[in-house]
Amino acid sequence: MIKSFRGMLADGQQETIRLSTNNGLIGYKIKKFQVMTADIPSSIESSNLIALFKYEQDAVAEVVSFDDPTLLAAIDYRQHDNEAYGIVANQIVFDNEIFNQDIFITNKDMLTGASMNYYIELERMKLDLAEASVATLKDIRGTG
Repeated sequence: MIKSFRGMLADGQQETIRLSTNNGLIGYKIKKFQVMTADIPSSIESSNLIALFKYEQDAVAEVVSFDDPTLLAAIDYRQHDNEAYGIVANQIVFDNEIFNQDIFITNKDMLTGASMNYYIELERMKLDLAEASVATLKDIRGTG
């Protein structure tokens, strides 16, 4: 079963994607993660970093580190005025990660403060008690 989420994040904003259940026996994997600027005029320039995390972030960062075990996915989105450059979006999804708790999405624009639309598809799966315990312990410890 696929569960989808969509929304818009302002520059510097963080949102919670509610997934947790009372018993933790439902797990999720990221199947799709896409973004698009909210401002479509031809003269906009933006350089956004949109990221998904296992934990709420203290601050919305301008950089990501793949050493961070709480990072689930990231998109480096750049839109240029010059048509020769157009739109560049580098996307990384750690699709082997299974989680059963809420996740958090952040947006940071380093140029103009552009808002971003996002679309996320998660594959929903039943976890047995052992798998649920492992996923919950990983979330508590902050390990991948």
